[in-house]
Amino acid sequence: MNDVLRRKLQDLPDKPGCYLMRDRAGKIIYVGKAVSLRKRVQSYFRRSTFLKAPPKLRGLINSVEDLDVVVVRNEAEALLTEGQLIKDYKPRFNVVFRDDKRYLAVRAEHHLACPRFAECRIVRDDGDEYFGPFPSSGVVRTVKDFAERHFGIRQCTVAQPDADTHRHCHNDRIARCSAPCIGAVSPEEYRARFEKACAFLRSGDEAVVAEIREAMAAAAAAQDFERAAGLRDTIAAIADMARQRARAISPPHIPRLDAAEGCAALAAALALPAPPHVIEGFDISHISGTLTVASMVASVDGAPMPQRYRRFRIRSVEGIDDPLSIAEVVRRRYARCQAEGAPLPDLVMVDGGITQLRAARGALDELGLGHIPSIGLAKQFEEIVVDRPGTESILLERGSPALNVLVRLRDEAHRFAITYNRGLRLKRIRESVLDEVEGVGETRKTLLLKRFGSVRRIAAATEAEIAAVGGIGDALARVIKAAALRASPGAS
Repeated sequence: MNDVLRRKLQDLPDKPGCYLMRDRAGKIIYVGKAVSLRKRVQSYFRRSTFLKAPPKLRGLINSVEDLDVVVVRNEAEALLTEGQLIKDYKPRFNVVFRDDKRYLAVRAEHHLACPRFAECRIVRDDGDEYFGPFPSSGVVRTVKDFAERHFGIRQCTVAQPDADTHRHCHNDRIARCSAPCIGAVSPEEYRARFEKACAFLRSGDEAVVAEIREAMAAAAAAQDFERAAGLRDTIAAIADMARQRARAISPPHIPRLDAAEGCAALAAALALPAPPHVIEGFDISHISGTLTVASMVASVDGAPMPQRYRRFRIRSVEGIDDPLSIAEVVRRRYARCQAEGAPLPDLVMVDGGITQLRAARGALDELGLGHIPSIGLAKQFEEIVVDRPGTESILLERGSPALNVLVRLRDEAHRFAITYNRGLRLKRIRESVLDEVEGVGETRKTLLLKRFGSVRRIAAATEAEIAAVGGIGDALARVIKAAALRASPGAS
């Protein structure tokens, strides 16, 4: 165990949170959560743990050279944050969250003429309102069921229920549905009920909870103990959801004192006139040469500054050519800075070796910005690549403050680029469904997406609504809806 790790173990807080273990290259290899960070993390490094631990755990302990912690308010928040960090960084020692499993959320489908609640595990930016995600699926389902029953919200899954739907449904008699499908309530009254239910899910309602308590007391007095126990569980679920109503915390960064120390050491290693106040880092991401994107991340005094992050679609490069892609994005970034009079960074870093660095330097020279210091960071040995006569690389000590500043900025650039690429890939998959429908060209596709906003909403619409879009008849509407349902099976 090195001195830095020993000191951090002694200073751990006795609070709930997440811990991130790093190897000697600074890469995150394990993420965990704890009610007490001090007790949980220190337990890994006891001699008794090492002697009795299985081989995998011993391998983890032997690999740890550094760690970070994220302090949160409660255990539920720690659980959400842990899941998000594992999905972002995919540590090799984590297995539980490495698949696509996500926590349960409730989607309020406002876009439907007769809105409803639906369970989901992916929160999308599609115009609907989402509640959660929440760590406990049981709590989510209990509160959703109560809200539907209490406010008379329909539970059927069809996009637009009608009288024919009602013939096969008994929810208005056994589940307190207000039956808007047969006009038992007006569309305006039903939407008002739905808005009240949404307000209840957003922040809870003490008046509603008080009603449940009264009903529980009355049931107990009437010796209807089964109903009283159900109401008691509902109250507990509402309270649990209020405690779990938390957002995942952002990944941790280097403490400011360590970051400032790292910038000073970096200036000495690179022979800079002063510690770099602003560092901007670039990375490229693509899938076999398609959907090539670039990310630009920035740190101020060694600490990442997400407000300055930017992302780019590569326009001039076809196929796999990272150096040309780096040159394009560097040229576009700093040409815009010159045009707008924006301040320039004190150091430019690219993810890669001498080829990527020379491509970036060539773009800077074209703009007359060759005076800006620039470096590359090669992954294999975490060596700093410089383009100087007689010197092409600098090796810093693993775990040194200067190298930590660069490695963590590079990791941020990599994460930001991959996230953007993944989003574009998913968007293309969904939109390509319309491209594959015979009779739907660019104009009709644009009209459909402008009218409904997404393929999922097209799947939820009726054939008549689709046919009402200009130039689309009933026969083509049926084909479009079938294709959209295949791409969004849960939307019908």
